[in-house]
Amino acid sequence: MAARVAALWLSAVVLATVFAAPLGAQETEAQVRQDGQHEKIPTLHAYSNLVQIPTLVLDENREPMAPVAERRFFVSLDGGPRFRVTHARLEGDDPISLAIVMDVSQPFPTLMKKMDEAVGGLAPLSLKAADHVSVYSIDCALIRSANDVPADSARLERSVDAALQPWRTRGRLRWGKACKRPSNLWDSLAVVTEALAEHPGRRVILVVTDGVDRGSRTSPVALRKVATSNGVAIFGLAEFSALTAGFRPPGAEGTFNTLCELSGGMVLTTEGKEVARQLQWFIKMLRGRYIVEFPHPLDSAGGEHGMDITIEKADAFIRPAGISIPADDPAILNDPNTVPQNPEDAPQLGKQKVLLPH
Repeated sequence: MAARVAALWLSAVVLATVFAAPLGAQETEAQVRQDGQHEKIPTLHAYSNLVQIPTLVLDENREPMAPVAERRFFVSLDGGPRFRVTHARLEGDDPISLAIVMDVSQPFPTLMKKMDEAVGGLAPLSLKAADHVSVYSIDCALIRSANDVPADSARLERSVDAALQPWRTRGRLRWGKACKRPSNLWDSLAVVTEALAEHPGRRVILVVTDGVDRGSRTSPVALRKVATSNGVAIFGLAEFSALTAGFRPPGAEGTFNTLCELSGGMVLTTEGKEVARQLQWFIKMLRGRYIVEFPHPLDSAGGEHGMDITIEKADAFIRPAGISIPADDPAILNDPNTVPQNPEDAPQLGKQKVLLPH
């Protein structure tokens, strides 16, 4: 069976990293001639043009696969010819910028009861010292109790407690009655996504929610475009019980699931007593993503392109995350010391353009 693919939008422009030509130990921009005079020498600028895409790869049962050789990864842009990726590796211990968003605007946020302990328990075994975490709750307002803090167990637990404190204080008036204008899911995630875009590392949102939006101005399509253009993968964590199911409008699960998968994530489900274990599995799954690299197309103006990632001879669940890459700088392109990209190495774009509803 052909490998499953997912379309996502990315800005197809250059990722520029400057490498200076090696100079003498005591000289930076000048070289000493034999006659003792200093002479300015040109510096060769080589710009990396590889696009990096964090890609979730699971088997048909949503379980980890055996390691996949990089030669088996292929990419197609806008329906163009498939090409083999330049490189693919496991994400491993790459620093993660994680935003944990707890939606207490839902009728029965039962997973929040031990969320402080579960999140705090992620460090230091699942989340490492190099990882950074932001903590939010969606309540009467969008509350942020931690912004890009190092993953420390005690600090994470305190941050979750602080984010949930207003909701816990209201007691029986938690849902609906105490909030005249509560925050809504899509609007809140748009704010979190834009904030997370300013942070380095592999950007990921985990939103604990029933997946129902109750009145946002932001559409799920607009939110998805914000996420993919900023390289933010959205994962959901939900408890779909008989009790909570009665409060979900028809199609709500599908909308939220589509949002997550087309941003490079997926929806996880759990029972209240299994929250800590599921969070640990979630971080393990992130570490097991592949970082897929390939040259950007010759499209100096940038833009949005449909992208399919496939694995040769595999029936796999593949969900690539978007990435934002700075556009080509005309000054750099026109610099005589810039090494131009070899057109033969650039992927060929197809003519397919996916039109999204607004």
